[in-house]
Amino acid sequence: MVCSVALLAVSACSQDGATSPKTVRKLAGSVEAVKAREQVEQEIRNTITDWDAHTALTLGLVTVDDSCMGGRAKELFFQDGDDQYKIRCTMYLNAYFGASPHHVSDSIDSILTAGDPEGSPIPFGHDFIYATKVVDYYRGKTGDPQGPGTGEPNELFSAATVTLNWDQVRHNGKRELVEELPACSPSDPPVHRCLREPASTSVTNLRRKYGMVFKLTFPSRDYFIVYKDGQTVSH
Repeated sequence: MVCSVALLAVSACSQDGATSPKTVRKLAGSVEAVKAREQVEQEIRNTITDWDAHTALTLGLVTVDDSCMGGRAKELFFQDGDDQYKIRCTMYLNAYFGASPHHVSDSIDSILTAGDPEGSPIPFGHDFIYATKVVDYYRGKTGDPQGPGTGEPNELFSAATVTLNWDQVRHNGKRELVEELPACSPSDPPVHRCLREPASTSVTNLRRKYGMVFKLTFPSRDYFIVYKDGQTVSH
C-alpha cells in the first residue's frame, strides 16, 4: 500500500514538474519532431520562392528562428498554459526582398497580379480594395489610402497568413524603414536554430543594393507539441 502511494506521488510529480533539458533535447530530436520541422520549413520556403518567382521583388535574405521549449511546473497562479506540455517547438520565418524605390506602385501591383489566380499562395489580389488604393496612391491617382492626413502606407496584412511591410519612400516627413535584423543567437540543434541566409547580408546591404526593402513576415508556427497527458500534435 505504501509503495502504491509512493508510485502515485512520483507519477503526480512527473506530470506536474518542469521538463528537464535532457528530455527536451530527446523529444526535439525525435523522428516525429524532425519530420514536422522539415515539413513546416519547406512549406514556408516554397511560398517565399513563389513570391520571388512571380512578383517584381527580388529575394535577398531569409531568416529562420526555431526553438523548442520545455513545459513548466504546475502553475497555480498567472496560468498561461506553459505547464500543460512537455515540449513545444515553434518556428519563425521572415523573408526580405529588394526593389526599386522609383517603381513602388509596379512592385505592389505585381504582387496583386500574382495573388489574383485562385489557389495562389500569395494572399493579396486586386480584390483587396485597400491594396489597390495603395497602388493608386503611389501612382499619384489618389490621396492617403487610410484617409486624409494618415500619410504614406507601409503594410499589407493578411490574418494568419503573412504581413508585408516596406520602406516608406516619400520624403515629406520622417520615413519608417524596415528594421535591421536582430542578432542571431548561437544555434544548438535540435533545441534551437538561428539562420540568416546568406549570413553576410543585412537589411542595410539590401537597401544599399536595390534602393528599398520589402519584408515578408510569416506567423509563428507551433509545429510540434507533446502534452503532459501524452497527446502529441505535429504540423
